[in-house]
Amino acid sequence: MLDPRLLRSFVAIADFGHFTRAADRLGMTQSTISQHLGRLEEIAGHALIDRAARPVRATVMGERLLGHARRILQLDAEAQALLRDPAGTAAISIGLPEDLATLTMAHGLARFASVSSRTRLDVVTGLSRDLASRYRQGEFDIVVVKEEQAAADCRASFPEPLGWFGAARGEEGACRDGNGEVERRDPLPLVTFPAGGLYRDTMFRELEAAGRRWYVAFSGSSLQSVLAAVSAGMGISLLPLAVTSGAGLQRLEGLGETAPMVVSLYAREEQAPIGDLVGMISAVLEKR
Repeated sequence: MLDPRLLRSFVAIADFGHFTRAADRLGMTQSTISQHLGRLEEIAGHALIDRAARPVRATVMGERLLGHARRILQLDAEAQALLRDPAGTAAISIGLPEDLATLTMAHGLARFASVSSRTRLDVVTGLSRDLASRYRQGEFDIVVVKEEQAAADCRASFPEPLGWFGAARGEEGACRDGNGEVERRDPLPLVTFPAGGLYRDTMFRELEAAGRRWYVAFSGSSLQSVLAAVSAGMGISLLPLAVTSGAGLQRLEGLGETAPMVVSLYAREEQAPIGDLVGMISAVLEKR
């Protein structure tokens, strides 16, 4: 490997055509820059500067090396600048339920990130129970989860109204099949999230309390797949009111009211920058 210090001295001598001027430019003594050139020539196995010429100039082999030397020095300077730049070196890990990773939330995160390029935001979406467990295990600095009741160390909490939904009835009766309206079928076809999903357990519990029979007709791992299945008439589902607007769904009143869940925000620190990020996320959640 060629030492950038030796290459820098060689390039300076070739550019200035004079050892003394090159040494002054690099803040070295003439003897030091001469030693650098001598060591480089020893490594190369060739004379790189014609010392007899006036002004001194690169030899044929020196000319071959000169362009490469300039590129090596440029890459060295870029690498050093990169290492001095702290951008993206301080990570804050955030866990969010999928339906809360909205455009509004993304804009808030973008405004926060624009204040300090040093901070990198690592956002993970998933089911609330899994996110909560991973937060307790130390995987997240901040987590937002949906739960029936907020824990004592919650930083902020917000109600999450729920409702039963089926496909919107159009002229053809989108919520009907050969046996009548989907919500009147026995057993009820349900569209759910996978096992462990919070709404899933609540659905089962409420229907059983009402004496209704049910079966899972469709299980989807994403909010989009669940909304699409309900909109297509595959079954009914218990969903947050905030995610149903414009999804082609109709609220079903005959299954009774469901108590709202809680959107809870947890964070490990109150100091900046995490404390500032908690404030921003809380403001977004409050406006939902």
